[in-house]
Amino acid sequence: MLTVSNVSMTFSDRTLYSDVNLKFTPGNCYGIIGANGAGKSTFLRILEGQLTPTTGTVALDPNERMSSLKQDHFAFDDQTVLNTVLQGYTHLYEVMTEKDALYQKADFTEADGNRAAELEGEFAEMDGWNAESDASQLLQSLGIPEAQHQTLMAELPEGEKVKVLLAQALFGKPDVLLLDEPTNGLDPQTIAWLEDFLADYQNTVLVVSHDRHFLNAVCTEMCDVDFGKIELFVGNYDFWLESSKLAQQLRSQQNAKKEEQIKQLQDFIARFSANASKSKQATSRKKQLDKITLDDIKPSSRKYPYIKFTPEREIGNDLVRVENVAKTIDGEQILSNVSFILRPGDKTALISRSDVTASVLMQILAGTMQPDTGSVTWGVTTSRASMPRDLNPEFADERLDILEWLRQFASKEESDNTFLRGFLGQMLFRGDDVLKKTPVMSGGEKVRAYLAKMMLSKANVLLFDDPTNHLDLESITALNDALIDFPGSLVFTSHDHQFIQTIADHIIEVGPKGIVDRADTSYDEFMAHEVAQAQVEGIY
Repeated sequence: MLTVSNVSMTFSDRTLYSDVNLKFTPGNCYGIIGANGAGKSTFLRILEGQLTPTTGTVALDPNERMSSLKQDHFAFDDQTVLNTVLQGYTHLYEVMTEKDALYQKADFTEADGNRAAELEGEFAEMDGWNAESDASQLLQSLGIPEAQHQTLMAELPEGEKVKVLLAQALFGKPDVLLLDEPTNGLDPQTIAWLEDFLADYQNTVLVVSHDRHFLNAVCTEMCDVDFGKIELFVGNYDFWLESSKLAQQLRSQQNAKKEEQIKQLQDFIARFSANASKSKQATSRKKQLDKITLDDIKPSSRKYPYIKFTPEREIGNDLVRVENVAKTIDGEQILSNVSFILRPGDKTALISRSDVTASVLMQILAGTMQPDTGSVTWGVTTSRASMPRDLNPEFADERLDILEWLRQFASKEESDNTFLRGFLGQMLFRGDDVLKKTPVMSGGEKVRAYLAKMMLSKANVLLFDDPTNHLDLESITALNDALIDFPGSLVFTSHDHQFIQTIADHIIEVGPKGIVDRADTSYDEFMAHEVAQAQVEGIY
């Protein structure tokens, strides 16, 4: 068990949280949520002992082991893949290394023999004889074949390094597992494997993630970092979100009798339990949910941006026709013979195992990159607004503040300060926030400002290249809902399962050898479709 007692964390300019008292117990997965800058990753670093809190203590039971997902992807470049994983269990690796060094000594003494015997005992207690085969099995489960296990980490592509570091964190079944954004850079198959692994995990897991589908699949409790406090709430992310809305609603019903409010809460829990995932945790989670009282649910202080895209005109008969598009960059074939037709009203997700592939096709559709061969023909009634993956060049003019930056894209009627301040206020830029210069804007602020620009465009076709990157959960939810409601057409790339599943009705997977195109299909249907998935293998 991991116990947090009277912890507070103060930096020179502000207090992140104070008087935090929590217990994290085995068999639970805790999702740490909070607005950007609330201190979620800082809290993980305090739990791991990398940061000393201003006051208070963090205690792990004696003989228990903690492990975490390392964020530095270059830290093990001089190590083999297998050795990198074994180092996840620090003490076991130290014993292995010392033991091997002793046996290689030319002048092996009696003292060395005694020490070797001690080490052999410890090694056996930690199941050391199975360590390499366990590590190898874990790597293979994550899609790293045995042939690569003796490869140096420096030689692996980025996506595979992420998997090895994940295997390192999971290796040896740590008693407490800390995962900061574990789904970043993982393909859908690996994420699904990790969801199943954590759902069956008997020890304690704490995870920070912006992936709502992942949080819903694995979490039994939410750990909410909000307004200087950290509190635990039973249930997964959707339960926390909907119950906080219900709490707000009940709070506004001052005159309702307590019996009526209890009835509303019970109905809500029954509805939620009926729709809950069929995961291994569903039964134990349902028992926890059934014990919730009115005092256990609380309104959230989170602020959501107001996002609404309103097209000026409808699209006519044609949306876009893509014919025989090919693109090679630095000698590498990125796109080959890509052809498809999108219809007015389609909301199309472009997915790929390669971010570069999906991004290049998005840039060609947006007109910011030309194909080597082939053509993209947009319908004459379409008006397009697009958000690139990298927004930094869009905010390159260091003289502009946010207000002046947005004014460039406003019509004459909408360019006065009152209108623009109000418009930016809906996107959570309050008061003097709008006077912040573009070079000091955070990634999330750039995305919100750019969304404001796209709303002003009144375009009937929106193109987004991974728009949820840098956004907090509240902004992701607001954008997700806005794009579900958008009456025009969409083309987008994303790594967010829930975002794709709830918005897209047309899926196109893009590989170096072609595409698999499925209209009138949701993401989950596409991923479960055996014929489509067999075709997908053929384009890589």
